[in-house]
Amino acid sequence: MKYWLMKSEPQVFGIDDLKSRPNQTEPWDGIRNYQARNFMRDSMNIGDFAFFYHSSCPKPGITGIMEVTKSAYPDKTQFDPNNKYYDPKSNVQNPRWFNVEVTFKEKLVLIPLHDIRNNIKLATLQILKRGNRLSITPITKKEWAEIMNMCR
Repeated sequence: MKYWLMKSEPQVFGIDDLKSRPNQTEPWDGIRNYQARNFMRDSMNIGDFAFFYHSSCPKPGITGIMEVTKSAYPDKTQFDPNNKYYDPKSNVQNPRWFNVEVTFKEKLVLIPLHDIRNNIKLATLQILKRGNRLSITPITKKEWAEIMNMCR
């Protein structure tokens, strides 16, 4: 099992949106960064857990837990010319973008970025590295356990 941190802007899609979906499940689509795509396509597996992180908002931080419940498959938004994530260079025979499906597991009391940043045991988190803008990053088992300790 692997662990992940997956960012989304709450005004676009937040933890409550995931919780309200049918079966509390949703494709994690619209990712247009090759490294984040590669994590989903090549490294994520059914049963992996991820922290849901609210970004680009007044109070960024970890807000919940979700589970990868479907392996990577082509992101359908890349084929829809009316979708903001449309990619004219991608086609069904050779898709460029992939997504996994995630299922809501638990809503957490917000663990603010400030608290994450001030926890010396989390100094290695990729989201804390200068210039990191990836929406999906791996988390070690030790980092996962420390964040879980912060919310319990």
